Amino acid sequence: MIPRYSRPEMSKLWSDENRFSTWLKIELAATDALCRRGVVPKDARDILFEKSRFEVARIDAIEKEVGHDVIAFVSATAENVGPAGRFLHYGLTSSDVVDTALSMMVRDALDLLLADLDALREAVKARALEHKHTVMIGRTHGVHAEPMTFGLKLALWHDQLSRDRRRLVTARAEIATGKLSGAVGTFSHLGPDVEAEVCRDLGLTPAPIASQVIPRDRHAQVMTSLGILAGSLETFATEIRALQKTEFREVEEPFGATQKGSSAMPHKRNPIGCEQIVGLARIVRANSMVSLENMALWHERDISHSSAERVAIPDSFLALDHMLRRFTGIVKGMRVDAARMKRNLDAGKGLVFSGQLLLELTEKGGMRREDAYKIVQGHAMNAFLNEGDFKALVFADEAIVKTLGRDALEHVFELTRYLQHTDTLFARVFEA
Repeated sequence: MIPRYSRPEMSKLWSDENRFSTWLKIELAATDALCRRGVVPKDARDILFEKSRFEVARIDAIEKEVGHDVIAFVSATAENVGPAGRFLHYGLTSSDVVDTALSMMVRDALDLLLADLDALREAVKARALEHKHTVMIGRTHGVHAEPMTFGLKLALWHDQLSRDRRRLVTARAEIATGKLSGAVGTFSHLGPDVEAEVCRDLGLTPAPIASQVIPRDRHAQVMTSLGILAGSLETFATEIRALQKTEFREVEEPFGATQKGSSAMPHKRNPIGCEQIVGLARIVRANSMVSLENMALWHERDISHSSAERVAIPDSFLALDHMLRRFTGIVKGMRVDAARMKRNLDAGKGLVFSGQLLLELTEKGGMRREDAYKIVQGHAMNAFLNEGDFKALVFADEAIVKTLGRDALEHVFELTRYLQHTDTLFARVFEA
């Protein structure tokens, strides 16, 4: 991922330095376990713990010669420990180290994302409570439907983000898995007890069974969970973009005092933050498909997944880390125009109450639904096509007034009916 979208904490986690450091943790944990079993002499174990170190440049140089990154890592590290180096990587195959390290790095990256996600959920909750009773028009197909509140829209976002969080927690539990079972998973050189001990020391659960690699369904679960979270952020960002249209102007993402929206048009205030999130969501979603393709490997393993994972996994975490933080800032700083929301709701001159009028005519007026629908739709289409006043047309219809009475008809056009369960919905979301 380019530096523009890379936060230092997440970038450091996916750096070569951290990758090799994680490999070394696994190598030393295995050495420790073997020392306790008398396989590795204690003096050799102590030397390995004291002197094992590496330089990324040296590993890269050796890899150019041998064409194998793990061999290059082991060779570069062994150069610093003398004869004790013969016990480094003892009984292990490359994937024992690489896959176990990847599990650790993904686990730690998920922890960073979960912290980001919690911050976003708190920001959404705060704005939802702030606008719990801010009335606006709900839209379906992009067209006015019925009244709602902006707080309810945000409560729905919070509920979706809570599901996203549960998915990440579940995926974290699945990926926090290690394996040291050897070339084809048969423990031909190290026993299951060594694997269990090393995994415990590393904060992992031993894979119940593996081939040479940890099965890629675990990684696919992580990546598809990331893809769904990215889709959620895209959904919310798209909503803000739509509400920021000049014709709506109900919500606007933050726009700095010195910010410029266009090199040619000084009046422009563009939703570039939300558009950035939408664009990056496409990358994360595409990468989740890569993880599904990586599941099918030949026999006990091949490395067709390896090259794809080196790009797709870090980039997805880096992108999402940036997206979560960027969107949290947008939510905290977005401008909500309550007056404009009410004005847009009223622009239909009562059309949004057509559904309630239909129900009143059928329930209290005793009309057949088909007849009531025809009458209400007739007035609605007249008002819509001629930019008329729906409420005025309804009150001018003597048959409707006679059927319901003027007082009951006035209640049809009250907002309170549409907002009466707001507290219940908020309790469902925020008090569960």
